[in-house]
Amino acid sequence: MMERAIVLMGCAIGAGLALIAGIGPGIGEGYAAGKALEAIARQPEMKGEITSSMLLGIACAETTGIYGFVTGLLLIFVAPGMFLGML
Repeated sequence: MMERAIVLMGCAIGAGLALIAGIGPGIGEGYAAGKALEAIARQPEMKGEITSSMLLGIACAETTGIYGFVTGLLLIFVAPGMFLGML
């Protein structure tokens, strides 16, 4: 009984820590969008190139948040069954 509680607690703590990974991409994407708007304000003729570069950077930043989210889901739904099966 105690082993089950420890496994569930560890998975819950790990999932919470993994979901904190969503904070970084949010900050990074906001910063990138703000800097892109500043660049477009300075050179409006470069709008297409700046926008495409910004979108590529934002997509790369978003993958870290998605990895954290998937890791959290796996720790909540998959890992407890695997670990409890080993006990």
